[in-house]
Amino acid sequence: MKKTCESPCREQFRTMIGGQALIEGILMRGPEKDAIVTRGPEGLNVEVKARVLPPKSSPLRWPLIRGVVNFVDAQVTGVKALMRSADLSPEETEEEPSKFDKWLEEKLGSEAFQKAIVAVAVVIGMAVSVGLFFLLPMVIGSFFDPWISNPILINLIEGVVRMLIFLAYMLLISRMGEMKRVFSYHGAEHKTIRCYEAGLPLTVENVRVQTRKHPRCGTSFLLVVMLLSILVFSVASAVLLALVPSLAALRGGIWYRILMIVYKLLLLPLVVSVSYEVNRIVGRYDNFLTRILTAPGMWFQNFTTNEPDDGMIEVGIAALRAVLPEQEGADRW
Repeated sequence: MKKTCESPCREQFRTMIGGQALIEGILMRGPEKDAIVTRGPEGLNVEVKARVLPPKSSPLRWPLIRGVVNFVDAQVTGVKALMRSADLSPEETEEEPSKFDKWLEEKLGSEAFQKAIVAVAVVIGMAVSVGLFFLLPMVIGSFFDPWISNPILINLIEGVVRMLIFLAYMLLISRMGEMKRVFSYHGAEHKTIRCYEAGLPLTVENVRVQTRKHPRCGTSFLLVVMLLSILVFSVASAVLLALVPSLAALRGGIWYRILMIVYKLLLLPLVVSVSYEVNRIVGRYDNFLTRILTAPGMWFQNFTTNEPDDGMIEVGIAALRAVLPEQEGADRW
């Protein structure tokens, strides 16, 4: 008789394998390989690619540097996978390329054209995210400078605005018909990893009973970034005003607002790096503190994940199996 769980099974270990929901598919990233698995009219399509990682001695793996490096790498890989899943989508129809597309492909070459498209998509995506979730709250918070001199209160206001914008954005897209299936694949990804971490055979029955919430989800990471930004920006603003007391005389003016906004934007890589290190700690340990840190993200997954059907679970299982390391346990966090 197969061992199954009537409630979420207790994890036996923690894996560094993680993923991303795609259009009718899942991107799964292991310690050695990436896999894109999509479902089409003829069944599952599995594409596996070896990961190119910096040497262990590389500065790119140093704390407070690796966070930004991994974040950018995840964005680039995610955009590529999303574009690939769109190409493989059963609803994708062949369209005649525009004259502009033909010109670009002729000038850049097929491979260069794809790289250019990915680069533009990543830059635009990051710019929109920074503008919507950081720049806009900073601009709104700067209007309170003439009346509030405490940098902690200003940054707290910015943090509240940032969280409200993020919550509204995620709630809005969660109601879009196209996104409901994507969020179901997100749930399938989490359930599959939960089953694997529980030490159970990867079957549809075992995966189905798992919870669709996972503490090491990218949603949790984004929320940690936003919460830590309040602390980092508050401390950094106080330090700047202490080092340059003359700035206080400019408070409330347009140049003071611009200076503080630019200053905080320059600190964003530090916020991302610290958040990444926090996420590593959360991924490695399970205690009262780590549960508090992951609680907001776990709650928010009520909106960013949906229950998958069995076909989606099969995609999740195929994706996870494709990235399992050759040496058992090499993916242990």
